[in-house]
Amino acid sequence: MHASRLSRRAVLAGTAAAAALTTVPPLQGRAHAAGVTAATPSYRWRNAVIGGTGFITGVLFHPAVRGLAYARTDIGGAYRWDERAARWTPLTDHLGWDDWNLLGVESLAVDPAHPDRLYLALGTYAQAWAGNGAVLRSEDRGATWTRTDLTVKLGGNEDGRGAGERLLVDPRDSGTLWLGTRHDGLLKSSDRGATWAVASGFPATASASGQGVTFLAAVGRAVYAGWGDGDGTATAVNLYRTTDGTTWEPVPGQPTGTSAKVPIRAAHDRHTRELYVTYADAPGPNGQSAGSVHKLATATDRWTDVTPVQPGGSDTFGYGGGDVDACRAGTVVVSTNNRWADGDTVFRSTDGGRTWASLKDVAVFDVSETPFLDWGEDRPKFGWWIQALALDPYDSKHLVYGTGATLYGTRDLRRWAPRIRGLEETAVRRLISPPAGEAHLISGLGDIGVMYHERLTASPSRGMATNPVFGSATGLAQAAAKPAYVVRAGWGDHGNGAYSHDGGRTWAPFTAQPDIAKNAPGPIATSADGSTLLWSFVHWDGTKYAAHRSTDNGATWSEVSSFPKGATPVADPADPTLFYAYDTDTGTLHASTDSGRSFTARAGGLPSGDDQFQLAAAPGRSGDLWLSVKWNGLYRSTDGGVTFAKVASCWASYTLGFGKAADGADYPAVYQVGSTETITAVYRSDDAAGTWVRINDDAHQWGWIGEVITGDPRVYGRVYLGTNGRGIQYGEPV
Repeated sequence: MHASRLSRRAVLAGTAAAAALTTVPPLQGRAHAAGVTAATPSYRWRNAVIGGTGFITGVLFHPAVRGLAYARTDIGGAYRWDERAARWTPLTDHLGWDDWNLLGVESLAVDPAHPDRLYLALGTYAQAWAGNGAVLRSEDRGATWTRTDLTVKLGGNEDGRGAGERLLVDPRDSGTLWLGTRHDGLLKSSDRGATWAVASGFPATASASGQGVTFLAAVGRAVYAGWGDGDGTATAVNLYRTTDGTTWEPVPGQPTGTSAKVPIRAAHDRHTRELYVTYADAPGPNGQSAGSVHKLATATDRWTDVTPVQPGGSDTFGYGGGDVDACRAGTVVVSTNNRWADGDTVFRSTDGGRTWASLKDVAVFDVSETPFLDWGEDRPKFGWWIQALALDPYDSKHLVYGTGATLYGTRDLRRWAPRIRGLEETAVRRLISPPAGEAHLISGLGDIGVMYHERLTASPSRGMATNPVFGSATGLAQAAAKPAYVVRAGWGDHGNGAYSHDGGRTWAPFTAQPDIAKNAPGPIATSADGSTLLWSFVHWDGTKYAAHRSTDNGATWSEVSSFPKGATPVADPADPTLFYAYDTDTGTLHASTDSGRSFTARAGGLPSGDDQFQLAAAPGRSGDLWLSVKWNGLYRSTDGGVTFAKVASCWASYTLGFGKAADGADYPAVYQVGSTETITAVYRSDDAAGTWVRINDDAHQWGWIGEVITGDPRVYGRVYLGTNGRGIQYGEPV
């Protein structure tokens, strides 16, 4: 999930690794500027409940406070567990548009001596095009934050994101923090994270693999650092330690070879003074085929191989998560990772790793709260990408582990259920709010396809749309005059397109699909009466192909050569013979008046060069088109794209949608993510973009939110917003 590319970055030069210091209380975002349209104070924002759907990369129980835990995700921020409410509280929703790269959490840290202190190391990508990382520190468990911007990049969504915590409070001094980076070695702060500098004396230097420090672990008064850039040879070093906070040395006798090439996580048993380390031949979560588990007697530097099962043959995998029982000496848990043949599991030992039991063998799952996790017996139920694994230090049978889709928990080591309430990490691609019927929302999502939301406060009872099951959705459309008819496109297991005659409750695959649909499913549209389908095709690498048309519900298809390749088809909501498409390569609006058989150019000279420009048609009106062209602004046409006029009330528009009109208004409410002055935010207009009111506030910004937005045609003021990692947000006036 959330695949990323890796690049190399030069090692930080000099010692000043900290930049501007900014205090960020929850209702004062950094992007706010004087004169910006005021926020509506009476809007309430919540998640439309799905339940997880993203990669949980780390869970950390506080060692000194019963019931206090934190979780990190690769693109969806950090969370705090509320034991009384049995749900997660998001901690980073205040991060706004300009800070989208900080929604990926590289690491988190707590201070055992100061239970209210929390630290986050943020940065989604370590690529050259991404912004630098930042460290947030809190004195109230994440209710408010103080921020330090770094001059290095972090990689919360890079390979290796499921490794251990790279941020650590020094066990000798609560004022000292350590931060392991991927490309810039080890950083140190002597003022609780306010400023950072390169840690002198750390011997390792970065290599092209870009893993750097994979974890930091406190062992008594010593600090151990895993190093992920070794070559796996007999002379390679992948574990360092310091006992004085100044000098670092390789740990003697450490395991080497392919199965111990990359140290993933470490856990210290204070009763036996042993450090357990999980290893793999690659950082993961993908690409691992070998691994091992070893323990180090820290008093004697004696190593013991305690691997539960050796990978081999077709059963290839690495080892990922690892934790020890704070209550029982010699009790340890480790997880396999990337084990597709036999399915991943968690192993548990009560005798220091001499013998192990697979918890999967006796596991009983209850996923009724999140039905999308019920994929049938042909898929491994225990999960995949298991690298986050944590034992409650106050309850030996309270164990949780993260997967690529959720977080599971148990209180008896046998019965498991999602422990995910409040944690929503979906990357949202398409949204429809039907004008009638049972559901107020249908969503097209990354990784988990399409969902039909009977209620907004519970995970959809039907789970993911089936027949076919999609991985990621690329298109979703409803016939404006026949809302029972819905079509969808995406990466499917039995075809890449499907239709529904009951408003999205049940689905059937298209009888046939164009050959190109197998490798490049893209956006799809249906005419107002559902008689015509237009399907555009774009490969994941950006290659664009000719669109195809069907008039028999997907039984046969014909190429539309005059349709601009790769464009998103838009159906006129009032006239079933009209379709539109915006050619982002040339900045030209194309239209069809013959039900999509042919397209001709209309208005030209519009902004070009960005495939993410969006064209929307106002409901119930023919030829009323709105064009969001990001920082180039917002344009409107009332003559079907023959001419466009720039909307003067905003200078940027990233995504736009419509909802029920205000009382007394003769035009639908218009919603957008855009900018009226200096801030990029969520806005509503009740007078056809004459004026706007900001409807989110500085505590609810969610990073990058420019993919999709739509209002509810039945409930004035309700708006649905797609985020890239914080699920579906919906707001309502209260």
